[in-house]
Parts: sequence; structure tokens; C-alpha cells
Amino acid sequence: MTKPLQSYYADLHIHIGRTEKGVPVKISAARNLTFMNIAREASERKGIGVVGIIDCHSPAVQEDIMRYLDQGEMTELAGGGLKYRNTAILLGCEVEVRDQGMGPAHLLLFLPDLSAMQQFTRWMSRYVKNVNLSSQRIYVPARVLQEEVISRGGFLIPAHVFTPHKSVYGSCSTRLSHLLDPGGIAAVELGLSSDSEMASYISETDRFTFVTDSDAHSLPKIGREYNKLALAEPSFDEVRQALSAKNGRRVEANYGLDPRLGKYHRSFCKMCGKIIGTEAKAAETCPHCGKGGIVRGVMDRILDIADRKQPRIPAHRPPYRYQVPLEFIPGLGPRKMKELLERFGTEMNILHRVPREQLGEAAGERIAEYIMRAREGMLALESGGGGRYGKICESV
Repeated sequence: MTKPLQSYYADLHIHIGRTEKGVPVKISAARNLTFMNIAREASERKGIGVVGIIDCHSPAVQEDIMRYLDQGEMTELAGGGLKYRNTAILLGCEVEVRDQGMGPAHLLLFLPDLSAMQQFTRWMSRYVKNVNLSSQRIYVPARVLQEEVISRGGFLIPAHVFTPHKSVYGSCSTRLSHLLDPGGIAAVELGLSSDSEMASYISETDRFTFVTDSDAHSLPKIGREYNKLALAEPSFDEVRQALSAKNGRRVEANYGLDPRLGKYHRSFCKMCGKIIGTEAKAAETCPHCGKGGIVRGVMDRILDIADRKQPRIPAHRPPYRYQVPLEFIPGLGPRKMKELLERFGTEMNILHRVPREQLGEAAGERIAEYIMRAREGMLALESGGGGRYGKICESV
């Protein structure tokens, strides 16, 4: 009997800071961002049904995973991935590539099970300087890496494709097809400073499924961006089908920050730190201090390389819904957050399901109004840039 499809929230880009033994993996990530802590946070606090844990290529991380399996804390799913309570875990890896004549770009890759990831690690270790660490430069052409992943039953997603540092459109090239075989791209990750409309200035993106993920470097950042997937059950194979829109599986919606909240949305000057407005988007010197060193923001980079004058969103594209994470809500501190979680269970419940009246009873009318306006995409925002996040600037 065919299982009916259900909706699951998915965040496919979460880093590991350290292993349980304290071995460094992602140097810039929090020390308590371990494989097990990510699983617990996603399942118990966030209410996320599918997580992609990056850095599973690290042999030290694989030791942790084998221990969880041996102890029965996690199990391998028949459709690929691991199961922890109500959450499926996809085993992923972020790799930096730099083909001749191009800048650096990060790619996400996912493999169906631990055995496949271990075999990939053995292959990868011949082409990176330190296979234990995250986001390492691999010294093979990007298409060779792409073929290796696909031949092992995996799939590949270009990461945060518009950010000014180490992304395909932001720092590598003007088109994905210059770097990768478009037919072997499972999806494109938009990143924190872009959305579907912005990406649709570039016609080659029309064919791709979009995802948006947290790129979390700490536990609280898990689920700051995520997707809603229609699946029969959470597993590697079901997610792959959803990214390909097969057998009814699909991405139902992307939930992300309004791009104005992203810290690389607008261009900024490295010398004086000021954000440069749209009127100076093509400037090479800062209109504020007169010096060089401008970092092109995501919106301005897209307009620079666009092949359309106006965005054109294809009919098959699922909606992109602006979702302000609870940590951005003014007045919602740790104590009040704890009370809400004790009453309503998970952050996904608070963000999407709890009625307005109950939010008001539990958190007060002001916080409830912020959350409701966030659901509806009605909050006024101040744009981010220069490595600084935007912020909510509306009083209620």
C-alpha cells in the first residue's frame, strides 16, 4: 500500500564544530555543535523532520556515528540516512572547488549511508590536505567531484550560490554551467541574502529546484532557514525524489529570511564599514570615504550578472515565504522562549501552528503580534550588509 504524502520541514546545511571527544571539525563553529547535539536540537526543540549534517566525511565524525549506531541511539533508514527520534539525518559534506580561471565555490554533497560516505572519504583524502576538517579545498575539477558523488548514489547542491565569499555566482563565475554539468545538479541553495525572485534574474536557474538552509554554525541557528517537503516518509531517497519532483514528492515551499536581513544583502566598504546604496552599486570607490575595497552585495552582484531586466519566476517554482526566526523577535528572550517551548513543544509549532490567541496568552500581545506579522511577511526591516545582519525596525 502506497503511503500518503505528508509535509516535513527540512534544513539541509548544518555544520559540526567538534566531535564528542573534542576533535575540531568546523573551526568557526561552536564547540557544542556535535552530531548528537544537532540531532537533539532538530528533533526535540526545533521540530525539524529532516536535517542535512555537513562534515560527515570526517573520520572523527564517522567514529561518533558508528558509536551511536552500535548503542542503538540512532538507526539506519531503509531509504538512506539515519533516524533519531522523529528526525531523519542525511549525511553530507561541504567541499571547496576552484577550477582553472575561476574563483572558489562551495558545494554540498550527500551520500545515502555511512558506508558510502566512508568510501567517499577514502577517495577524497587523496585530494585534500586535511580530510578531518570542514569545507576543505579539493584538488580535482568540479565535474570530476560531481561524477564521483553521483556514481556513489549521492547528489550535489551548490551552496549559498550568491554570497560574495566562495559561491558559484558570488565569487566563482557568472554561470553554474561554467563549473558543473547542469544535469547533475540536484538543487541550488539560495543562501541567506537572496530569494527566488532575486535568483530569477538569471535564466539558467529556471530549471533547478531551490532550497534554502541555515548554514548553521551554532545550535540556535539551526532552522533559521528551511524548506517544507512533501514526502511519504523522511529519508535520503525521499528527499532526492522531492528535489527532482518525482512521484508527487516535491519542495512545497522555501522559508527564509527576507533578503534584507541577510548580512551580505547590500554592497559595503571594507575600509569604513558603511553600506552602499543602490545609486552607487557599480562604483569601485566608496562614496562615503572615497577609498576602494568594496565588497559587492548579493543584490548588486545579481544585477551585475543578470541576463534579464526583470525577474521571471517559472510556474513550477514553489513559493518563497519570508520567515523571521524567533531569535530576531524583539523582547523574546531566553526565559520567555523556554516558557513557549514548554507549552507548545517546538519552534516550528510556534512559528507556524499556534493560534494568535494562545500566543498572546503565553507571550503577551506585543510578542504575539510580532510573530503573526512575521508569519505574514509584514514586518518592516532595515537592510543588512558588511557582515552585519539586518534587523526588525517596526514597533507594534
